[in-house]
Amino acid sequence: MILGKVTGTVVTTISHPHFKKRRLLVVQPLILPGDAPVGDFIALDNSQAGVGDTVLVNREGNGARQVLDNPDGCVISVIVGIVDSLQIEGFK
Repeated sequence: MILGKVTGTVVTTISHPHFKKRRLLVVQPLILPGDAPVGDFIALDNSQAGVGDTVLVNREGNGARQVLDNPDGCVISVIVGIVDSLQIEGFK
């Protein structure tokens, strides 16, 4: 699981049947100062997230398929929750 910020949406004219009725969102992973930057990725939305939301993302295929209740699903990243607040303690 990782924390990320939704930065955009993906629009497709044709999509895989496993993606039907779900949105694809662009997520930028949140990192601590001094950590190496990590590239953005696309995640299937399972929580009604929107642009600007901080989200919790399951980035492991088997876990993502379990969340979607689709053992044969072709998905790796799925947004499983919207974060209300975040507090980092002890970081200097």
